[in-house]
Amino acid sequence: MTHKIDFSLASSEMIEDALSQSIEDMRLRRNITQKSLAEEAGVSRSTITRLAQDGKGISLNSFIRILKALQIADNLKVLLPDPYISPLEELKRESQPERQRARTKIKDQKKWTWDDEGDSS
Repeated sequence: MTHKIDFSLASSEMIEDALSQSIEDMRLRRNITQKSLAEEAGVSRSTITRLAQDGKGISLNSFIRILKALQIADNLKVLLPDPYISPLEELKRESQPERQRARTKIKDQKKWTWDDEGDSS
């Protein structure tokens, strides 16, 4: 189920509900039980149940543990971008292939030898 929400207009409760529903949908799509997710995340099963009930009453720590257990914690980078890199610079950097140095080609060169012209015998 896709949750269309305008985060700039939604209340914090609406955002909390959408996030918890998305996580619950992901858990169900992956066919993970609440018990096994709780064990993997290191939280109680009741924490997972509270999350499934619109995210009421779970801590930020528990939320992050659950994201890690679902292997989606890397998505948090979007929430905390590097303040020293502009989004446009980041897009440019991601779209450019890694630079490599070109090797200079060794041309067929004649081997150097002493010439007989300078020989005074």
